[in-house]
Amino acid sequence: MQDKARADLRPSEFTLSVAPHAAGQRLDAYVAGAVGVSRSKAKQLVLSRHVTLDGKPAKPAQVVRAGQVVRVTLPPPEEPPEPVPEDLPVSVVYEDDDLAVVDKPAGLAVHPGAGRPRGTLVNALLARLGRLSRMDPTRPGIVHRLDKDTSGLLVVAKTEEAHRALSSQIARRAAQRWYLALLRGQVPWEERTVSAPIARHPVHRQRMAVVPGGREATTHFRVLEHLAGYTLVECRLLTGRTHQIRVHARFVGHPVAGDPVYGRRGELGLARQFLHAWRLQFTHPRTGQVMDFTSPLPPDLQEVLESLRRKRATGSEKERR
Repeated sequence: MQDKARADLRPSEFTLSVAPHAAGQRLDAYVAGAVGVSRSKAKQLVLSRHVTLDGKPAKPAQVVRAGQVVRVTLPPPEEPPEPVPEDLPVSVVYEDDDLAVVDKPAGLAVHPGAGRPRGTLVNALLARLGRLSRMDPTRPGIVHRLDKDTSGLLVVAKTEEAHRALSSQIARRAAQRWYLALLRGQVPWEERTVSAPIARHPVHRQRMAVVPGGREATTHFRVLEHLAGYTLVECRLLTGRTHQIRVHARFVGHPVAGDPVYGRRGELGLARQFLHAWRLQFTHPRTGQVMDFTSPLPPDLQEVLESLRRKRATGSEKERR
């Protein structure tokens, strides 16, 4: 049985029973894996006496034994500062008084987070657009997100009214989001809807996984092109969970090419996962007009795609001979 943390005191406190398979680990390593924090953070928690072993303070290098009780108290997080404007390049493909549509490049985080206070899309948009919705002051304007290394389209709100309306459309599945993904292997179906709940991985806490009892998650896959050892698919999100497409692709046995977390890092020479938010459709919250935007594959992904097409063509020519 996996170690199970339960918040039976307060949301910031966890009581864990060391499972037999975890015996022999250092205490800081055990805490890091069980609670989902970095090793250095776990060590600091132990040194600052936010961790007890069988009710007593312990040392980071102390070895845990099966059946021992580890209690971890996570101090309340510091309130993140509000982001500041930064003059960074950003591609705004549409803008009016209510909202903007942005084509985000790979490698750019959407909003500031732990250890990343600056250099994000939000910082760039504050400088470029001036006004963004303040429903969440730490993530102004952000209605939905893309992973740092996923490129493509997202809509941001400039007013609170637009933010509420757009969020509602996404929650009701009235807004539509399509992605292009390159999956490893020859996918044996032409279309497939994957409905599998997603939650944090029970062991690797910095990953997500299909977990019974997780949050509802549904992705519709449609094959666009069969290539040499890979399949290009269109993915339509029906829900919006963290890493949803990447987790569902791995779940069906065809991970996204180049995915450093759920697949193979550096596959096909890719510096990131082959995943691009290529189309976005929603209803304008003030005018009622249906807005539909598309974004072409960026050069790094297009180059990989063309290389696979050439390889397939070469293989077909050899077969004809």
